[in-house]
Amino acid sequence: MTQATKQIRLTREGYERMQKALAQEQGRLAEATRILQEQMETSADNEDTGLEDAKREKMNIEARIEELEDTLARATLIEEAQDGGRVGLGAVVSLSNETTKKDMKVQVVSAPEATVISGGLPRISDDSPVGKELMGRKVGESFVVNLDNGKQMKYKVKTIDY
Repeated sequence: MTQATKQIRLTREGYERMQKALAQEQGRLAEATRILQEQMETSADNEDTGLEDAKREKMNIEARIEELEDTLARATLIEEAQDGGRVGLGAVVSLSNETTKKDMKVQVVSAPEATVISGGLPRISDDSPVGKELMGRKVGESFVVNLDNGKQMKYKVKTIDY
């Protein structure tokens, strides 16, 4: 698996959020294991749906923990500002959506970090349609994003902060 050795670039906040999510999932795993033990002790037969649900839930939590541990093990933190005032991972970008005439502020992060739910500033993945077009742009540059439905959105970079 070549993916296993690939570095994942995360912001410090993203790394800390993933660590918190991992701790929460480990707590959920302990609870799911306890519930599964109870189900196994009280189950009269192996066809019990509660037992199957408990096993499935435990497997889902274990998979999520494995995914988080893998991401954290391969993480490198984005600390320094990017050269040349261009958009890179960790950048907080103010965009003007020239199609809808609305402004928005987003942080560009790696795909694993974008999936970690948190409050605050919206995050977009550098893998997303907008993220791909945004990477490497400078203040004042405009770009067009082709959406899945065949429509296009035009954006303009207003500010870039790190």
